Amino acid sequence: MKNALSFHRKIRLLVQACFAAISNGYIKGFARGEIFTGASKYVCVPGMNCYSCPGALGACPIGSLQATLNAREYKISLYVTGLLVIFGTLLGRFVCGFLCPFGLVQDLLYKIPFVKKIRRLPGEKFLRYFRFFFLAVFVLILPAFVADFTGLGEPWFCKWVCPVGTLEGGIPLVLLNSAMRGAAGFIFKWKLAILLVTIFSSIVMYRPFCRYVCPLGAIYGVFNKVSFYRFKIDTEKCTKCGACQKTCKLDIPVYEKPNSADCIRCGDCKAACPHKAIQLAR
Repeated sequence: MKNALSFHRKIRLLVQACFAAISNGYIKGFARGEIFTGASKYVCVPGMNCYSCPGALGACPIGSLQATLNAREYKISLYVTGLLVIFGTLLGRFVCGFLCPFGLVQDLLYKIPFVKKIRRLPGEKFLRYFRFFFLAVFVLILPAFVADFTGLGEPWFCKWVCPVGTLEGGIPLVLLNSAMRGAAGFIFKWKLAILLVTIFSSIVMYRPFCRYVCPLGAIYGVFNKVSFYRFKIDTEKCTKCGACQKTCKLDIPVYEKPNSADCIRCGDCKAACPHKAIQLAR
């Protein structure tokens, strides 16, 4: 089982790396310190990937959703919400486990040795609902209903919370573009502080951003039980040995909740099950 789990993790890492490279494949953007503005930017990628990253070839669905909610001419984008429904219905949080560049960043950070890794925080069950708070308040309510003197709203989550934009967009642009360097002020410093906290916590704990903050993960998690990509437990094979939960870095009792909204579909539990009791639903 260890060999199977190790092989599975290598394949998953390869898929993550390839998708991240494809999503951010505009090399000239990094060379020039500019944001790609081609036609593909109208298309949302499935995972969290900042629109302002110099290499980004597509748009982030959370950023796109806020952009339409705070615009004068739109109140909701059927295109963006439709894509989220399609991604969620087909894959659920498989997107988080395999197709999210920031998920890959967190996975790599967690590999860094630390004196003591934390498996879960006190009040873990309650804390995991915070991502729904960020979705409701910072992604939906504030952009839609709080406007400035021009009548436009702000992308509240992207501007004040999201560490993805700081890592993929803010830092590269500040380093590569002198104009952006001069414009960096309080907001950039605030977001940099959030990023540093996220980086440190990702070393200590597995995917803290995905657990407690990510609004996109909150959306896809709702689809986990109904998506085409979902798990089922063969009750005749399952002995409730707990190997799946022990292997799961998110500490999910998979034998009881194979389609938990917290599950990022990394597939470790399936590869580690000694009885092959975790299967894809058909």
